[in-house]
Amino acid sequence: MRCETGFPAYRQAGRLRGNDKNRQMENQKKMNVGGVAGDLGDLSFGLKFINPKSIIDMLEVTTGMFVGDFGCGTGYFTFPLAQKVEQGGRVYALDILKEKLEAIESEAKVWGLSNIITKRANLELVGGSKLDENSLDLVCLVNMLFQNKDKNLIIGEAVRVLKKGGKILVVEWNVNDSLFGPESELRVSKEDVLVLAESNELSVLKEIEISDFHFGLILEK
Repeated sequence: MRCETGFPAYRQAGRLRGNDKNRQMENQKKMNVGGVAGDLGDLSFGLKFINPKSIIDMLEVTTGMFVGDFGCGTGYFTFPLAQKVEQGGRVYALDILKEKLEAIESEAKVWGLSNIITKRANLELVGGSKLDENSLDLVCLVNMLFQNKDKNLIIGEAVRVLKKGGKILVVEWNVNDSLFGPESELRVSKEDVLVLAESNELSVLKEIEISDFHFGLILEK
């Protein structure tokens, strides 16, 4: 699962209908949480969960960047990324599940975000993203590798679409923690990611603090 913070009040003035207003209120509540999809509220018990906005700040994402959110789910990183790159940039939200992409499209309309492009993609196929080579500044792989068998193909596809000097964010569950998340045998270790990086000729820029349950690595092409 991914963890969500709220989105900015992107909307067309005066056009929010009843359901849209309810959505806006819920998302504004999430802005103050920093917990798992905002569901824990004040019951985080001192635990640190994923905060997409703070992670994106660490990535130095700027206006006009082109970003790929591989395995985007319902857009917990997609929307904060779209906010950050603004209208001059693009966020390509890729997932194999049609219903996830439809949820993103619906939410994007509510917030008036036109810089999100959804694509249904099987990222375990060569060229599966259907994106051009050397076209992106950043690819995000958040809680994604553990769900797929051919992890090297996914990293390779990220490398293919990245510009020279482009970055990959990898976030995965800690292997030694089972309080939340997938079964231990499904988890991808930091060492596994480093091997994948080396085999794809990626440099490791740094490790970043993600949450009490995850590790994060920033790789560079």
